[in-house]
Amino acid sequence: MTRQKFFIGDREISSNLPPFVIAEVSANHNGSIQRAKDTILAAKHAGVDAVKIQTYTPDTMTIDVENADFYIKDGLWKGRSLYDLYGEAFTPYEWHEELFRFSREIGVTLFSSPFDETAVDLLDSLNVPAFKVASFEIVDLPLIKYIASKKKPILMSTGMASLDEIGNAIESAKSAGNQDLALFHCISSYPAPIGESNLNSIPLLRKEFGIQVGLSDHTIGHLASVVATSLGASVIEKHFTLNRSDGGVDSSFSLEPKEMEALVNQTRQAFSALGSDDFARSEVEEPNKVFRRSLYFVNDVCAGEILSEDSVRRIRPGFGLEAKYYEQVMGSKCLKAAKRGDRVTINHFKVDDL
Repeated sequence: MTRQKFFIGDREISSNLPPFVIAEVSANHNGSIQRAKDTILAAKHAGVDAVKIQTYTPDTMTIDVENADFYIKDGLWKGRSLYDLYGEAFTPYEWHEELFRFSREIGVTLFSSPFDETAVDLLDSLNVPAFKVASFEIVDLPLIKYIASKKKPILMSTGMASLDEIGNAIESAKSAGNQDLALFHCISSYPAPIGESNLNSIPLLRKEFGIQVGLSDHTIGHLASVVATSLGASVIEKHFTLNRSDGGVDSSFSLEPKEMEALVNQTRQAFSALGSDDFARSEVEEPNKVFRRSLYFVNDVCAGEILSEDSVRRIRPGFGLEAKYYEQVMGSKCLKAAKRGDRVTINHFKVDDL
């Protein structure tokens, strides 16, 4: 059974609630703290529930060496060294206090992904409401244990991870005394092809681990996020930028403000469309009973008359006796007179006849 109590700040994350939407700023500040602030503010105006940044430096992420292992072979960043890429993309530690203060002032939740212990300590000192473990760090069990020791909620991305690796990460957090865990289904491709989204993993992960599961969406557009909502995703993370044409490390697979607003609105609509599973008919259908078929008198009938297809038909509207009783009505005695256009009702017959 899925745990129902998981919070980021004062907002509960649950498959029984509309999805919690996170705008991932990542490297889309393009090296400017003012742009970072403008991006956070634009995300708030787009209606997101939270904004996420990333906390590392190139030196906490990798080392600067001329070694083929440290160069990216394929994809969006082909040919770049890891050190060079992270040097362009990182959010300086000295920005963090100001960004967290700014987010509090405008009333939006801000949290981050730490990539080493110094980042965890910095974020903890700023009273971050939650931690995100990035897909590539889900195998760094010592880091996960250290994050878990801070006793704050943790969301873990599962890109590239096997079920065993996900289980190991969860157990590592629990072994440090932290039960406040949730998962992101994730495809670690940038951008991820929509046909490779494998969104059926969301209910599988929820069943396997019994915790809340969301989607970290790297596809172009927001279709995957809407579909994920229909599969029970309780939290959606999507990269966000002010303007893709300004460039930036992650801009090509990030949403712009109007697109993020559409994601927020459409995931909420998708959740609303799910409704309940008791199959109770909606009140909004009531006016359309006029288009159903039911039993009506189509000629005047006297009390005591035996009914036939000349006197009763199955026609629209649907306010008369249900059409399923037609065969039983045929040949029955009508107990009281009726006029053409009157509804056939149960009161026209002995109950035993029906």
